[in-house]
Amino acid sequence: MKKYLIIFLLLFYSSIAISQKNSSSLNVEQFLEIVRQYHPVVKLSKIGIQKSDADISIARGAFNPIISNIISNKTFSNTPYYDFTNPNITIPTWYGIEVSAGLENLSGNRFDPSETLGQSSYIGISIPLIKNLVMDKRRAYLQQAKLYNEMAKTEQQAIINNILMEAASQFWEWVNAYEAYNIVQKNLTISQKRFEMVKNTFKYGERPAIDTVEAMSQNQSFEFQKNESWLKFLNECLELSAFLWQSNNNPYQLPENVVPQKGWDNEINIQNAQLNLAELLVNAAQFHPELQIYKQKLDVLGIDKKLKFQELLPKLDFKYNHLSKGYNAFVSEGLLFQNNYQYGLKLEMPFPFSKGRGEYKKVKLKQEETQILRSQKSLNIELKVKNYYNEFITLKNQVLLNRSMLTNFEKLLKAEETLFRNGESSLFLINSRENKVLETERKLIELKAKYYKTIYALQWSTGLLK
Repeated sequence: MKKYLIIFLLLFYSSIAISQKNSSSLNVEQFLEIVRQYHPVVKLSKIGIQKSDADISIARGAFNPIISNIISNKTFSNTPYYDFTNPNITIPTWYGIEVSAGLENLSGNRFDPSETLGQSSYIGISIPLIKNLVMDKRRAYLQQAKLYNEMAKTEQQAIINNILMEAASQFWEWVNAYEAYNIVQKNLTISQKRFEMVKNTFKYGERPAIDTVEAMSQNQSFEFQKNESWLKFLNECLELSAFLWQSNNNPYQLPENVVPQKGWDNEINIQNAQLNLAELLVNAAQFHPELQIYKQKLDVLGIDKKLKFQELLPKLDFKYNHLSKGYNAFVSEGLLFQNNYQYGLKLEMPFPFSKGRGEYKKVKLKQEETQILRSQKSLNIELKVKNYYNEFITLKNQVLLNRSMLTNFEKLLKAEETLFRNGESSLFLINSRENKVLETERKLIELKAKYYKTIYALQWSTGLLK
């Protein structure tokens, strides 16, 4: 009996050493880093940010200086009326004020008497005195474009937070399947050796024939479970591969020889994880990307509200041009409103401001709607954090309890094997004890995988996965 046991142990540990030489390992952070770098959903979110950068450039275009030139000529019945050129530049500024300058050259015999004959120049300014003074479309669109850019970055954080949670969850399913296969494989090897040992002892008349049937049945049971576990592991490999992509946007198939890194269940792996409930709730309330998006939406609506308020105001625009003879617009021949000037004052006032009142009311309702949705989302996030925290505490205790149970069941199995060697027990009882150890060991692996999955779920619910 001792000889067979020694042979079995040598074969078992040598098989483990060989399998380790032919395999590569992967830990959760290595896996998640691949997802961060190459997953197409993450790459698409980066494109969204680049598009919002382009929108900022488009909005800034409204503040670009505009250079234009007007050339006009009229001849009718062989009679020249006029020949007119007017190159000019208009410079929009932040507060709705526009500065303009230009040159004019008018010649001919028939033209509008209010026009200036010959060469002249001007420099002027246009100022909104009521409507569009505090906010106009150009400023609103640029401010909103910047907010949408920040929102795109926040949405990327939310996308990464979600995709890393899905990836981490699948990683622990893969780990669970691999470890379950290893446990069954280990028990299968033991049962095979035991079966050989029982057959040999039966040949020497030390055991009844029924013991060989009992040993073979246990071996067949483990063989069946091994096949199921291997199938489960292969399928989990495929599911894990769905998150693995290469830099050239081609999917990557995880090889079967890639296995979880040793020490995957060492709690030092999660020492940087935030696991304090009070701090988790504070972080969720302040930094969760989905809540940040609602805040940014409210900021966008705040700008829209200021813009819509302008529709409730009358439009009063003032325009003044300083005029000069020749092409030197900066030569002054008098003070403002004394000589060589042109001004205009334009008043528009729709009544009773139906469009403005409707637009303003609508944006206020959107603000109220967004605030309600934000409050609801905040409550849902808080409840989710507390839910995962309760699960985390419970699983932590369950792992400790199950580990203690496994130790006790292993002691019972060893005691039963001792009794069996002394002829005081049976293979049936050993198999029963062994099945219980296997069941508890597999349950412990499952609990550990759930425990680590819950830790990542806790970080995800707080919006901390980045």
